[in-house]
Amino acid sequence: MKQLWVDICSSYGVDLTEHQAALLGTYRDWLADEAMVAGGIGPREEERLDERHIGDSLFFGAKLPDVAEVWDLGSGVGLPGIPLAVLRPETEFVLLDRAGRRADLMKRAVRILDLENVQVLQGEIAHIPEPVPAIVSRATLPPDVGGKALSALLQPDGIAIVGGSWRERPIYEDWETHDVGSEVLDHPVWLLIMRPR
Repeated sequence: MKQLWVDICSSYGVDLTEHQAALLGTYRDWLADEAMVAGGIGPREEERLDERHIGDSLFFGAKLPDVAEVWDLGSGVGLPGIPLAVLRPETEFVLLDRAGRRADLMKRAVRILDLENVQVLQGEIAHIPEPVPAIVSRATLPPDVGGKALSALLQPDGIAIVGGSWRERPIYEDWETHDVGSEVLDHPVWLLIMRPR
């Protein structure tokens, strides 16, 4: 069991089970063995998979409310959606990416992990059929550009949570900036949160 993942979840009051940690370990191995080889994640990222990719994804759980369904937009190879789906088996996750190759990679990961609460779709964000209760995304849409687009996709009481690789605390109009992870990691992690107005 990766202690880092346990500590991240504990930092916001969630106990990661041994089964969940084992699934995350299997996913981490898949990222290293298949997703990197297929070009779904950068070739120099293997040393940062535990912290930068899976760890950062788990931090989304700190701000994600209990909802029936979450959409991960521009999910790539399943980040943050797959770690969150492991953490929240009672929640339905829809992983959306415009690229067929990445969607195929995610489908394989979902099969390997046997995640019954995950659906993978290939398509454009604009094709989401109706407003959704929650959106997560890692560095897909720049917050200053994508805010209005994401707001239009949310239900009136919905929430969008966006993460990115910021060197300084990000401040964007219409977004709340939240610090997470400072007590677990040796560097700050920020999440941007938006609710429809």
